[in-house]
Amino acid sequence: MGAGVAAVEAVAEGIDAEEGIDMTPTIYYCYDAYCGWCYGFSPIITRLFGEYRSTIAFEVLSGGMILPAEPQPIGVMAGYIRKAYKTVEERTGVRFGEDWLWHIFHPEESDWYPSSEKPAIAMCVFREYHPGLCIPFSAELQYALHYEGRDLTDDEAYRHLLEKYSIPETEFYQKLRDPAYRAQAYEEFALVKQLGVTGFPTVFLQVSDTKFYLLTRGYTDFQTLKNNLDKVLAELALQRK
Repeated sequence: MGAGVAAVEAVAEGIDAEEGIDMTPTIYYCYDAYCGWCYGFSPIITRLFGEYRSTIAFEVLSGGMILPAEPQPIGVMAGYIRKAYKTVEERTGVRFGEDWLWHIFHPEESDWYPSSEKPAIAMCVFREYHPGLCIPFSAELQYALHYEGRDLTDDEAYRHLLEKYSIPETEFYQKLRDPAYRAQAYEEFALVKQLGVTGFPTVFLQVSDTKFYLLTRGYTDFQTLKNNLDKVLAELALQRK
């Protein structure tokens, strides 16, 4: 959570300007399915994806925001969320659904035990079928949770998306339970930490094997994000001349 940045920063050790900038620029969207600010940011990153997908590659990295050693009920965080969700609504314009809010306001009756693990595994499985559509899928997961009130730790929470994306049900669920995809998810969590991400959403633009630019750390509006991206792209264009 938090405000977006106003300027673009280099966040990794760079290389010479002439090296490695012929690769397709890639945006890395570091998010978590349970992050309320990411839910508010979903329309913004989805719009950016729509405008730039023909020239920029987009990747989603799951951050592992909620990974308790032992399952913890929603009541552990419900008090904080009751105070915070209105701020997200007011700043971003999204609305949290009544089915989700029921669990926040009735935690003693809820059977939810939030965990970022399963939606991250689902993203890894989805990527095999539609590697270029992870941005819209991340928005689908967040809408399923925060508006429709689907429990993302429950396998059934994903079934309605399989037909939409023409993913075979039996195959998907086999992979969702496969330890290999769980390992992939934890590799993503580790990569997000390696990138120095401490909150979500965070967006980077990678322009070489070793050079990244920070486009936003925390929620920001579309125009600021677009301006930051265009500034980097303009700098890269000058370097090629």
